[in-house]
Amino acid sequence: MASPTNIGILGAGKIGRAIARILQHAGDYQVRVGDVSDEALNILVGQTPVDTQVLDVASTDEVSKFLDGLDGVVSACSFDVNEGIARAAHAAGISYFDLTEDVATTAAVRAIGEEAKEGQIFMPQCGLAPGFIGILAFDLCKHFEQLDRVKMRVGALPLYPDNMLKYNLTWSTDGLINEYCNPCEAIREGNRVSLQPLEGLEQFALDGVDYEAFNTSGGLGTLCETLEGRVNDLDYKTVRYVGHRYLMSFLLQGLRFHDQRPLLKKLLEQAVPCTNQDVVLVFSTVTGWVDGEYQQVADARKIYHADIHGLSASSIQITTATSLCAVVDLWREGKLPERGFVRQEDVKLSDFLANRFGEPYAKATHVRAPIASDTRPELQP
Repeated sequence: MASPTNIGILGAGKIGRAIARILQHAGDYQVRVGDVSDEALNILVGQTPVDTQVLDVASTDEVSKFLDGLDGVVSACSFDVNEGIARAAHAAGISYFDLTEDVATTAAVRAIGEEAKEGQIFMPQCGLAPGFIGILAFDLCKHFEQLDRVKMRVGALPLYPDNMLKYNLTWSTDGLINEYCNPCEAIREGNRVSLQPLEGLEQFALDGVDYEAFNTSGGLGTLCETLEGRVNDLDYKTVRYVGHRYLMSFLLQGLRFHDQRPLLKKLLEQAVPCTNQDVVLVFSTVTGWVDGEYQQVADARKIYHADIHGLSASSIQITTATSLCAVVDLWREGKLPERGFVRQEDVKLSDFLANRFGEPYAKATHVRAPIASDTRPELQP
């Protein structure tokens, strides 16, 4: 029997605990979790039998000691400490994974990955968006000989919204604010551009429900770079119930909370309740040419809240945690590049959906519109 893979997880919040539980119950991972909060670690140990260590993730020395003996490390922390963790991973000679949506952080991790040792990879943005949505959208692009437009839409939505924002907190408030406030990458008429968050409002209906979508930061991952020169238009937007964007624009721009992010975080966490009763919507459409014919292919999936090995979990916990666990498992199986910086589009959708941890995506309620031709010229990431 092969020896277990030793994985460290830094961050024992909702997502970190979900990742730890999934990998520990898999049977072939030995999991170690570190966090500054002894209380958070005690909650985790009460649910999942893993090794834990209290440490300051901002301390290079403490992180380096935590990494000793590991094969890889996952950062489930706020984006602002990820660069330091990645540097410690590089020094320790182990592979690194994270969930960041922050563009600057990804660039820093990429630079570290360029100096990777043999057998060592650096793979940020391994969640839902960025993450699975990039794997999905790039796979749809493979249907076409020439691309025109790529649209990526993702939303984590409460099933029973009853406040004016029509929203409940389901994941990191810092990450949410980051997406709503930072510039958004896109491609317009073949050129990479920077768009304003909360702009580009559109509305659509799916399964009889009306939604709105608008620009947010970070969801494209590295696809702008990968598809530059090969697509006319590419963008990512967050999906919400109709009316949410107007009120967030009022807060961020009208009342200028854009410049007071700590105060905005406090306000949201005091006024907007959390919920596990949610649904994740993942929706991508790609248009282009096949055999001279202008065609479109689409993929829309809904993933609902459920249990993770007997514990209630929100759909955003499930989709984020399983996406990361799937790519870690593919790395373990040797199905990813063997060295350096790894992009989400380096992952084959078929491998992801066939992986044991990709099951929530594979079994999601989904509709995929076929194209007339079976031609699938290979696009290289």
